[in-house]
Amino acid sequence: MWATVERRSLVIGTRGSKLALWQSEYIKARLEEVTGLPVTLTIIKTTGDKILDVPLAKVGGKGLFTKELEVELMAGAVDLCVHSMKDVPTELPDGLVIAAMPERVDPRDVLVSGAGYDLTTLPEGGRVGTSSLRRVAQVRALRPDVEIVDVRGNLDTRMRKAEDGEVDAVILAAAGITRMGWAERITSYIPTTQMVSAVGQGAIGIEIREDDEFMLHVMERIGHPETMECVTAERVVMRRLEGGCQVPIGAYARYEDDTLTMDAVVGSVDGTHIVREQLCGDAGQPEALGEAMVERLLALGAGEILAGIRDAAGADELLGT
Repeated sequence: MWATVERRSLVIGTRGSKLALWQSEYIKARLEEVTGLPVTLTIIKTTGDKILDVPLAKVGGKGLFTKELEVELMAGAVDLCVHSMKDVPTELPDGLVIAAMPERVDPRDVLVSGAGYDLTTLPEGGRVGTSSLRRVAQVRALRPDVEIVDVRGNLDTRMRKAEDGEVDAVILAAAGITRMGWAERITSYIPTTQMVSAVGQGAIGIEIREDDEFMLHVMERIGHPETMECVTAERVVMRRLEGGCQVPIGAYARYEDDTLTMDAVVGSVDGTHIVREQLCGDAGQPEALGEAMVERLLALGAGEILAGIRDAAGADELLGT
């Protein structure tokens, strides 16, 4: 087979969480199918994995879940890294590229609640767990009466906090829960008309060295072009607005028939100021749609909202913790 001429094996760099390992095993199987080569995993602990007692917004910085993997990739210790695209900064280190994304799965957020609550039935003053400022802003816009509780830890740990009654509900990504085979633990799905997803939510990204011609060729066999286009449009919004874990920005693009459609939101963390828009663009032109969305959001006041957040004393104060 053509693959064996240049490589005898491949090594994937991955985080060590159950979800990260599931995603990497999925990519491993695809690589072995396409190349016929043996593939192994190397577990690499990231900053985001090590700091579990501080809200992500307070930790600050970019690449909390990717930087250490990228160091190993640039050093040649691994051939590729597998990421959840919602964790990947919009600016990559020189020499690296997101070369492929398999087909995206459900991008929605979901509620997990031991008492069976959804967003409308949560009691007044109910405790809702999340570590995402994007979710905080949109929940507070919908339910200003609820209390937000910062919740960190792996996926199962966060779900158990709601199932055991430590909080009334937690908000999580549908994709991770379903990939782990825990869909029956989901209480309700939050439509994207109510809560715009995180940039890249539900998509897996494969990062490689941009001069690795062998891997570039392999990626052509694994990627899903429509997913790449949609996430590219979303990441334009994030990059232009300089978003990250510290900024409440959501963007969700998809194809509706032959039209590329995107919803995006920018909100203040207290939920009192929300700017939301939907735009359509031409197929195959994700960057143009992303740029148009940014200009529209700025015209609606997103710049002022973001400036206010960045000027605030700290995201922990905004969270009310």
